[in-house]
Amino acid sequence: MKVLVTGGTGFTGSRLIPLLLQNGFQVRALTRPTSDRSPLSALRVEWATGDLANAESFTAALRGVDALVNIASLGFGHVETILRSAKEAGVKRGIFISTTAIFTQLNAGSKSIRLAAEEAIQASGLNYTILRPTMIYGSPRDRNMWRLIRLLRITPIMPIFGDGESLQQPIFVDDVAQAVLLALKNDITIGKSYNIAGKDPLTYNQVIDTVAAALGKRIWKLYLPYLPIVRALQFTEQMKLRLPLKAEQVLRLNENKVFSYEEAQKDFGFTPRGFGEGIQLEIGKST
Repeated sequence: MKVLVTGGTGFTGSRLIPLLLQNGFQVRALTRPTSDRSPLSALRVEWATGDLANAESFTAALRGVDALVNIASLGFGHVETILRSAKEAGVKRGIFISTTAIFTQLNAGSKSIRLAAEEAIQASGLNYTILRPTMIYGSPRDRNMWRLIRLLRITPIMPIFGDGESLQQPIFVDDVAQAVLLALKNDITIGKSYNIAGKDPLTYNQVIDTVAAALGKRIWKLYLPYLPIVRALQFTEQMKLRLPLKAEQVLRLNENKVFSYEEAQKDFGFTPRGFGEGIQLEIGKST
């Protein structure tokens, strides 16, 4: 089977493509002219230059493939182009990476775009599977745990906005790649949407403790009331001041983000690793 992968040079895509090749798939990857292909340069990948915003180039990239694996964010508003191009190119099968962030109670800017994208995919007539990972981590390329690792390496004091008891369930990047592979290989996943997450939920306090233990560091937690900080950050954002922390990020840290992956486990054998194992692997990749 030949698949077209969008977002193939990104954090998740660059872990998925080698896995697909190892399992007998032929891979064509859509990349922009400015994309860095070097992490995949040694692999037998067919490259197609194009852009999801350009329907003509994307349709051309889809011709001759059996399935589309869309790793690129659904939050950019390109789903109508993606679906129309798939139809024109005669592609019947599609795997789409969405996110559990669509369930947030916060007024996130891209939430409505992602929800509309999922609805369009479900109504498209395509043999689709939607996978919704939680927060993805796993290497220095991630934008989540790697920041925490870097911070804990340089300071013994960790500020926590709130009580640190809100639950998280981060998923290791290779488990996301494995879920895509399994979904492609199992027709039972057609027409279904799945939440995929790390093995067990843990509090933000436990996340910090686990990372600190993996680094061999002793950390003191400094608890701060989060609502005054949120209001202050919102004020600076209204004033167009750019800070390394946003109000929405603080609010997210105080929102429970726990999701069952039981359906994915039942239908295609999804078995994620625990956070302790995953963070050890991430730290190991940085040394």
